[in-house]
Amino acid sequence: MTHWPKGATPIDGPSPWSYQETMSDASTILTEMNDRSREVFRRVVESYLNSGDPVGSRTLTRTMSEKLSAATIRNTMQDLEFLGLLDSPHVSAGRIPTQLGLRMFVDGLMEVGTIDDQDRAKIESSMDRDDGNVTSLLDQVGAALSGITRSASLVLAPKQETAIKHIEFVSLSPDRALVVLVYADGHVENRLFTPPPGQTPSSMREAANFLNAIAEGHRLSELRPLIAAEIARHRQEIDSLARDLVENGLALWENAGERGERLMVRGQANLIEAGGESLNLDRIRTLFDDLERKRDIADFLEMTDTGEGVRIFIGSENKLFSLSGSTLVVSPYMNADRKIIGAVGVIGPTRLNYGRIVPIVDYTAQLVGRMVSERGKG
Repeated sequence: MTHWPKGATPIDGPSPWSYQETMSDASTILTEMNDRSREVFRRVVESYLNSGDPVGSRTLTRTMSEKLSAATIRNTMQDLEFLGLLDSPHVSAGRIPTQLGLRMFVDGLMEVGTIDDQDRAKIESSMDRDDGNVTSLLDQVGAALSGITRSASLVLAPKQETAIKHIEFVSLSPDRALVVLVYADGHVENRLFTPPPGQTPSSMREAANFLNAIAEGHRLSELRPLIAAEIARHRQEIDSLARDLVENGLALWENAGERGERLMVRGQANLIEAGGESLNLDRIRTLFDDLERKRDIADFLEMTDTGEGVRIFIGSENKLFSLSGSTLVVSPYMNADRKIIGAVGVIGPTRLNYGRIVPIVDYTAQLVGRMVSERGKG
C-alpha cells in the first residue's frame, strides 16, 4: 500500500485545494473514470515511465485493448488533461502525466512486482563483507541499492545509543591518528583526527587506559563531564602528552555523542544519467546541494513514522527535496522491538520504474532491520 505524506501538495506551485480535498478529488476521479479513460491514462503513464517521451494518440492505437481511432484517443487524452492528470509539454507534442496523475497512478493503478532473484542476490551479497562496523555495512547496502536501481540511494543509519566497551588510539603518522570506539553491542566505529604534537606510543596507551577505566558501560554522550572531572582529579598523575590527547579528543567525542542519525548518500551520478527533461541540470544542482548539506535528517525519518511499508513522495510532496522535482521511495527499518530506528530509500526523477523499485526498497529495509536486530541480540 502506498501512503500519502503529511502536508503534501498535489501539484507544483500554489494550489487553492487543501491536501485532504486533493486526495479525495483524486480518489473520486479514479472511481468515476470509465474503462476507456482508465486504460488510456494507464498506458500513457506506463509508456512515459518506460521511455521518458511524451505519448501521442497514434502510439496508443497500437496498444489499446479495443480498436480505437487516433481522434477518439486524442479526445480522451484532452479530457484527462482537463482533469489535471495529463499535460502537454509542447503544443504539438504528446502527453505526459502530471504530478497529480503520477500520484493517482501510483495509488490506484500501479502493478507492483516482486523482487527478482538477481536483485535479491546483489542486495544480500552487499552484507557478506561484515567487519563488525554497522556504518560500513549500511554504506555497502546503499551502494548496492544505488547500483541496482540506477538512482541515488539514501540510508539513514540508526542513532548510536549503546554503551562504550573499549577505546583505542592508533598512530598513523605524526599528524594523523585513529580512535577506535568499540560498543557493547559489537558495533565498531573508527574516527580519524589530528593528535596534539609529540604523541608517542606510550602516551597513546596511557590515554587509552585512562579512558577505558572511565568509559566502559557509559554512552558517548555521558563521557565529557566524566572525563573532565577525572582529569581535574588526577591532573598530576597523568602524563602531559596523554592528557593533551584526552582533552583534544573531547571535542571529537562530544560531536560523536551528540550526533543523531546519519544519512548516507550513494550514486548521485546516476541522477545526471537519468535526468533528461524530467530532472534538468538546475534541479539536479539543487538536489545535490540538499544532499550535500544533509539537512532535515530528522524529517527523513519522520516521513516513515506511520509504520511499516514503502512510501512514495512525488515532486513537491517530497519535503526534503521539494525544489528538485524528484521522487523519493522510502521504507523504514525496525529493531527487534519493532521500533523504527532508520530508513532506506531511493531518490531519482519522477520517471522511475515504481513497480520494480518499490519491492527492492521494501526487501532492503526488511533485510537491514533483520541485520540490526540480530546484532542487538549478540
